[in-house]
Amino acid sequence: MESWEFGRVVRRWRDRVAPESVGVPVGRRRRASGLRREELAGLAGISADYLTRLEQGRATTPSAQVVEALARALRLSDSERDLLYRLAGHAAPGLDVVPSRVTPSVQRLLDRLSNNPVVVYDATWTLVLANAPYDALMGDTTTWRGLERNAVWRNLLWPGGRVVHTPREQAEHEARLVADLRLTASRYPADRGLRRLVKDLADASPRFAELWDSEDPPPLPDPSKRKVVDHPVVGRMTLDCDTLIVAFDDLRITVYSAEPGTEDAERLALAIVLGTQTLVDHTP
Repeated sequence: MESWEFGRVVRRWRDRVAPESVGVPVGRRRRASGLRREELAGLAGISADYLTRLEQGRATTPSAQVVEALARALRLSDSERDLLYRLAGHAAPGLDVVPSRVTPSVQRLLDRLSNNPVVVYDATWTLVLANAPYDALMGDTTTWRGLERNAVWRNLLWPGGRVVHTPREQAEHEARLVADLRLTASRYPADRGLRRLVKDLADASPRFAELWDSEDPPPLPDPSKRKVVDHPVVGRMTLDCDTLIVAFDDLRITVYSAEPGTEDAERLALAIVLGTQTLVDHTP
């Protein structure tokens, strides 16, 4: 890998990104015209120390996930993204691989929704990005690594989420997720990462293996788009939960909102304020 060239390109592209264009507050005393290193690291979900080593050529094996996260945070064009992959020693993902690309046009849509909790998953239900209001509502996602970033794994093997389900609702939700993952596997049979995900889930969860092999039809889509969220500080609230499908890029964008003027809206607003303040306080 051309590690020095990879780092040089990332530094140059970091310097050209206007902070306000990616939602980074600009203070009066700011001297840097582009993004600071810790700001890019935060946007990409990696540590500032790791980004420093990448830019200095001391870290030479960034994963494809890290490259994609940097490309997204830097708002790269398709040709620039492909170049970053090549400099990292990877081939840019082809049509036979589950995409995790957030295009500039989709990013502009997400920017318009920045006041709402928003989370984006790829077709395997692996987290692509979550905004600050989502982390404030549901808990910090920046520490999730590996399988922790997959919603199927989290629902089956990590029962610590804040969405409240009855046992029946949880069982139907799990069945829908696994059925959707099975459809994804049929669309991307050559994706080795997807095959590895299915194997890891089957090895770890008998419930997943049972659902994966089941010949029963999946449950009908959830007739209710409303979710009960139990926040540890502000308590329970009932929110509208809308999932938007980006067809060509095969992404799932889930947006949480509440009817203005209701108690749920007040609790949601308070949770976002408290949570984003906490996230800022913890940012180095």
